[in-house]
Parts: sequence; structure tokens; C-alpha cells
Amino acid sequence: MLEVGDKAPAFKLDGIDASGDEVTLSLNALKGGKVVLYFYPRDSTPGCTTEACDLRDNMARLNKEGVTVIGVSPDSVSSHIKFREKQGLNFTLLSDPERSVAEAYGAYGEKVLYGKKSMGIIRSTFVIDEKGKITALWRKVKVKGHVDAVLEAL
Repeated sequence: MLEVGDKAPAFKLDGIDASGDEVTLSLNALKGGKVVLYFYPRDSTPGCTTEACDLRDNMARLNKEGVTVIGVSPDSVSSHIKFREKQGLNFTLLSDPERSVAEAYGAYGEKVLYGKKSMGIIRSTFVIDEKGKITALWRKVKVKGHVDAVLEAL
């Protein structure tokens, strides 16, 4: 399990950027800048929409901290395009259909919802510094107030 101070696992995924352009993005391409990497279960679901919109609405505050925000879910790039357009999202969404990046970050595993166990994305956020080290992390994120916690950690 990843901890603060660990090197962030490398990744290279397809997605949609803040401008609406399709991209292939790697963590290596982001070195030299801070990254807020968050994993969420599914586009256009209530909790995920609330989380994405909270990030969108606080982007000016996040930009002041010099961070790049990236959301990752197993959804397809076409699903991300629709989600981004519908919600007016202003950050990159990446597609991890094999869940390999989520697994590398410990953001995929057993969950319990309404007493039922299943495998899925565990809502998680990682702050990665300019050198690729994890400086803060949250597992089993509660959406309400989470952006403020991220900003405080930055």
C-alpha cells in the first residue's frame, strides 16, 4: 500500500483534457509540477458528479497552488467526453478500463455498499510533488469538504 513519501507509480492513459481535446498522458510528462490525482468510480453518478463539480468550482484556488488536477476512472474516453461537456469540467479525465493504474495506487479493491461486498474503484486522492513523490493521500474519500482538505495539504 502506497504511503506519503513513496514514489508515485508511473502511468500512461488516454483521456480528455481541460480543453476537450483527446490526449494520451503520462505521469512522467507532468514531472516538474504538482499533481492532484483522484480516482472515482463512475462518470455521471451522484457522488462522482458532486466531487468533479466541487473540483471544477474550486479550480481557481487549486491553480493558485500550481497543481494539475487529473481524474481517473474505468469509464471510456467517450464517456469522459460526455461527462466533461455536461458538467463543464475544467480538468483532465483519464480512462483506466483495465483498472491497472487504480490497482497500482491501491484505489481498486473490495468495497462494501449497503452491506454487499464487491470489487471496484475506491474513491482516493493523491497529491504528487514535482519530483514524483506522494506528499498527501486520502483513501475512501468522503466528497463533502474534500477539496478543502486537499487545498490545506497543498
